[in-house]
Amino acid sequence: MKKLRLIQFMFLSGTVGLAHGQSLDDLLVAASENNPGLQARYAEFEAAMQQVPGARALQDPVLSFGYFVSPVETRVGPQQVKIGLSQMFPWFGTLAAQGDQATRVAEARYQEFLDVKNELAYRVKEAWYPLYELDRHTRLQRENLVIVTAYLRLATAAFENGEGTMVDVIRADIMAENVETDIRLLQDKMAPLLVRLNSLLNRADTTSVTIPDSIPAAGTVYQSDSLLTVNPVMKAYDLRLRAAQAREVAARKQGLPRFGVGLDYVVIGESDMEVTGNGRDAWMPMVSMSLPIYRGRYRAAVKEAQFTQSAIASAKEDFGNHLSGTWAMTRYEMDRAFRLMALYREQEIKTRQALNLLLAAYRNAGNDFEEVLQLQQELLKYRMAGATALKDYHTASAKLEYLGGGR
Repeated sequence: MKKLRLIQFMFLSGTVGLAHGQSLDDLLVAASENNPGLQARYAEFEAAMQQVPGARALQDPVLSFGYFVSPVETRVGPQQVKIGLSQMFPWFGTLAAQGDQATRVAEARYQEFLDVKNELAYRVKEAWYPLYELDRHTRLQRENLVIVTAYLRLATAAFENGEGTMVDVIRADIMAENVETDIRLLQDKMAPLLVRLNSLLNRADTTSVTIPDSIPAAGTVYQSDSLLTVNPVMKAYDLRLRAAQAREVAARKQGLPRFGVGLDYVVIGESDMEVTGNGRDAWMPMVSMSLPIYRGRYRAAVKEAQFTQSAIASAKEDFGNHLSGTWAMTRYEMDRAFRLMALYREQEIKTRQALNLLLAAYRNAGNDFEEVLQLQQELLKYRMAGATALKDYHTASAKLEYLGGGR
C-alpha cells in the first residue's frame, strides 16, 4: 500500500517549471525584447547610423582673431585688430564617398543585428525543444510506472494462485523501482534546462514555461537555392565590401588638393595725416589650396582599402562554403529525424501487438512473464526515442530557418 500511494503521488504530480508559463511564440517575443546581447547589437547599429551625418559634413570653419601689440602703420592709419573666417572644401565627391562608406557600414551593422536576432530565436527553440522532450519522457515514464505496477499486481496474484513464480514478482518489483528512479532523474534535469532557457530571456532562472502535450511533426520545407543571398551575414559581407570600395574612392580623393575661401576684417585706427579714407577698416577676401605633396599616407590609405576588400571577399567566400556545408548537414539531420519518427511509430505498433499477445498468454497459462516485461521496456524505448526524434527534427528545422535568414 505504501508503494501504491507513492506511485499515485508521482503519477499525479506535475513536472516542476512546466506550468502556468509562456508558449514558445511568447518566449521568442520576450527574448527579442529582453536579451541584452541583442540589445547591444541594436545599439551598435544605432551608433553606426550616427556616424553618417559626420562623414558627409564639411570641416568646421576656422574663426581667427589677432591683436597687433605693435600696430602696423599704413597710409590710412595703424592696424589694430584682425578678425578672419575661413572654410576648407575637399575635392569634389570626397564627402559623398565618405558618406557612402559610413552608410554601408551602418547597413552592415543592421544585417549583423538581424543575424543575432535570428540566432537568438534559434537558441530559444534549441533550449525549448529539450524541455518538450523531457516533459514527454516524464509522462511516458509515469504511464510506464502505472503499467508496471499493474504487472506487479498481476504477478503477485498469479503467484498466490499457484500459476506464477516469485521470480516474476521480484522482476516486476525491480522494474518498478527502476522506473521510479528514472522519473526522479528526469525531474532533476528540469532545473538546468530552465536555467538555460531563461538566461536567453534575461529573467529569473526558475520562471516556468508552458509545454504542450504534443507538437506537429510536419514543418516548413526549406530550399537552399537563395541561401547565399538571403542570409544576413552574407548581406553584411556585401555591404562591408561596398564600404571598403567607397573608402578607396575617398582615400584617392583625399590625396587631391583641398580648396579654401575666407574673409579677413582689419580694424584700422585714425592716422594723424589728412588722407582719403583715414581710419577706414579693411576687408580682405582670400582663397587657399592645400598641397598634398607628402603622398605616403595617401597611398597607404588606398592600399589599406584594397587589402580590406580582398580580406572581406575571402572571408565571404569562406563563410559561404561553411554555410552551404552546415545547411547540407542540418538538412540531413532533419530528414534522418523524420525517418526515425516513422520507424519508431511502426515499431511501437508492432511491439504493442506482440505485447498484447504475450500478456494474454500469461494470463491464461502464467508463462513468459519475463518477455512481457522486456517487451514493455521495448515499447517504452520506442515511444521515448520517438519523442527524441521529434525534438531533433524541430531543432534541425529551426537551424535551417536560422541559416536561411529567419524565413
